Amino acid sequence: MFTTVNILGVTVASLTMQEAVQTAGHFIEGNSKAMIATANAEMIMRAAHDEKLKEILNKADLVVPDGAGTVWASNYLGVSMPERVAGFDLVQNLLKMAPEKNWRIFFFGSAPGVAEKAKAKAEQDYPGINIVGTRNGFFTDADTAAIINQINDTAPHILLAALGVPKQEKWLYANLGKLNCPLSIGVGGTLDVMAGVMKRAPLWMQKAKLEWLFRGIMQPQRAGRLLALPKFVGAVHLWKKHHNQ
Repeated sequence: MFTTVNILGVTVASLTMQEAVQTAGHFIEGNSKAMIATANAEMIMRAAHDEKLKEILNKADLVVPDGAGTVWASNYLGVSMPERVAGFDLVQNLLKMAPEKNWRIFFFGSAPGVAEKAKAKAEQDYPGINIVGTRNGFFTDADTAAIINQINDTAPHILLAALGVPKQEKWLYANLGKLNCPLSIGVGGTLDVMAGVMKRAPLWMQKAKLEWLFRGIMQPQRAGRLLALPKFVGAVHLWKKHHNQ
């Protein structure tokens, strides 16, 4: 398949955006009930302390390097990684292909009203796209069966779950067998950005690998989470030292 790298116990694929898009397409056409996870430094750090999340990521069909920190760690650990595969961009690539491929898509997650706004934006950006359903991310365990039925009734090819890490990964993994859907992806804030309720970093900041800093500035409540990156760098240094002995 692809070269992979073990970063703090999480196996991440070393691949280009184009390869990630092609692989997602194979999952969809293969009707495989596959799961893609998008691993940035914050998710990998969380998995280092959350055994269940780590297990889920290592059982996922594909884990892409979503973030400059993941790419840096891979290269530092001796596995050349061509580029970051940002979850937001991966989703946009799939949405762009969807009309031509006749793929049906379901948006699940974020605050009430956000998925509907993201749907309107997708319909504007990708004429002919078929977003077959939306559901907000506010629910209890008691609602899960009804949510699965709602998703299955629309028979989507792609389910985008925007429930935040690790909730989206844990929910998808727990319910993958019951979902009648070839490909599920945990997409974090993607629907929020599409709906315009959260800004994405300007291109120059993305290129300078400063998207994490932008998010911290835009969302002061995330400021503590900015420490995840320096902690991640320190943890990767120790990991390399320990595993090279």
